[in-house]
Amino acid sequence: MDTLLRVDHLKKYFPISHGFFGGKKLFVRAIDDISFEIKKGETVGLVGESGCGKSTVGRTALRLIEPTDGKVFFGSEDIFQLDREHLRAIRRGMAIIFQDPYSSINPRMQVLDIVAEPLRTHTSLKGVALRDRVFELLEHVGLGEEHVNRYSHEFSGGQRQRISIARALALNPSFLILDEPTSALDVSVQAQVLNLIADLQKELNLTYLFISHNLAVVEHISHRVVIMYLGKIVEMGHTRQIFSSPRHPYSEALLSAIPKPDIDEDDTQILLKGDVPSPVHIPSGCNFHTRCPRAQEVCTMSKPELCEVEKDHFVACHLHR
Repeated sequence: MDTLLRVDHLKKYFPISHGFFGGKKLFVRAIDDISFEIKKGETVGLVGESGCGKSTVGRTALRLIEPTDGKVFFGSEDIFQLDREHLRAIRRGMAIIFQDPYSSINPRMQVLDIVAEPLRTHTSLKGVALRDRVFELLEHVGLGEEHVNRYSHEFSGGQRQRISIARALALNPSFLILDEPTSALDVSVQAQVLNLIADLQKELNLTYLFISHNLAVVEHISHRVVIMYLGKIVEMGHTRQIFSSPRHPYSEALLSAIPKPDIDEDDTQILLKGDVPSPVHIPSGCNFHTRCPRAQEVCTMSKPELCEVEKDHFVACHLHR
């Protein structure tokens, strides 16, 4: 498969002080030199604890926020090098669905205007043609014509997320970032939205970056998985590789927390010691060594690089050197 999106040594540091009176500037290292790629038609799950930089990766990859360093290629174009006009044109091929459908939809707009907004901005559709396109998009996500004149407060959380999906699909994008699209929904509704996302991928040949902390959901929907810790990628590979034989101690701890439906399965959970270090004061050496149950002296001094432990399975850990 061809590569649709390639992230190359991406960094995003947020300044939190300006070094007044000769003081040292401080930064939150939300993304600290990561690289990965997404093939056309596949879903890559991006997982990790809250605060590890997952959502920042999604927003920076679409250039909703500017990077500190690195490149992101959409097809053959480095989106960080595009001027305003060319960026606007290439954005027709990408979209994002946010975590909270309550805050990502304007409560003062009717559904017709919410879904039609990108069409009015990027196309010349008007009148009946515009309305017909909105009807078509709503039908794709399981809503109907009777919903177009309602406001967002008249819908459930699941229906609001369907409206967000319809809006994201308005310009026929090939790439969608799904930023925890089901975490704000009831469990009974999550499965419906996930099935809708999977069906749309097959029907419209979409490519997804699926950001989540819910490992069970990621296992269900993803072809490949990227695991982050404190702004760094610690492991990535095919879903079956990650979930059947995780190689990084952090991955092992994460996966051990997934509830086991079979009472005969080993459900021993690996409890990590200590708290996640501050992204302002990153530990020396491996970011994870302060909590790692198998840390060695080299882990405190040298940052491990991603290495291939088996075909298409990469781990950043000194245990696999």
